[in-house]
Amino acid sequence: MKKTENTEVRKHSWRHMFLTILGTVLCIILIPILIMNISLIVKSYTNSDKVPSVGGYLPLIVLTDSMYPEIQSGDLIICHTIDPEEVAAGDVIAFFDPAGNGTSVVTHRVVEITRENGELAFITKGDANNAEDQMPVPAGSLVGQYRTRIAGAGNIAMFMQTTTGLILCVGVPLVLLIGYDVLRRRRYEKSRKADTDALLRELEELRSQQKNEKGHSEDDK
Repeated sequence: MKKTENTEVRKHSWRHMFLTILGTVLCIILIPILIMNISLIVKSYTNSDKVPSVGGYLPLIVLTDSMYPEIQSGDLIICHTIDPEEVAAGDVIAFFDPAGNGTSVVTHRVVEITRENGELAFITKGDANNAEDQMPVPAGSLVGQYRTRIAGAGNIAMFMQTTTGLILCVGVPLVLLIGYDVLRRRRYEKSRKADTDALLRELEELRSQQKNEKGHSEDDK
């Protein structure tokens, strides 16, 4: 009987440890993502003419394969703000497309550094494109320098920006974690109450036993 009880206790202990570790990992992953998303959303409204960043780092979602194979559609790339004077030929930069609507951001490689009307500018080209971009990029349109990418994470980031994505990727896990914590606390309280009741029963049995022994001792006299 004790062996079976010990086995059940070990199983419960391992299950509790696994769920605790899982919950901790999910919190470590989801909470920073949630904070970052909220920060980026707020900054996108307060500074609509700039790409929102966190500590100088800018997460961007790639929508085309113009930089294939180094950067691919659906990737999440990380760029860092940089002084235009520090840009060198061969760098991959993110910039507001001078040929676009003024808000679209493109990430291409610098093939040449030039001057336009005396101002610093960059000639850029997508690695997968056959020709250079139509217009030079003014230094003032520079967003940042490409640092690294997370393959496929852009698709996840786009999904998480939707209402459904926030509910499934953030809301549901948080609700499950809170629910698990509530159940764990209730189970702990129930277990503690059971232990307390068992102890009280043992004390009562001990008192009863002592009382009986005392009664037998008086009868013998």
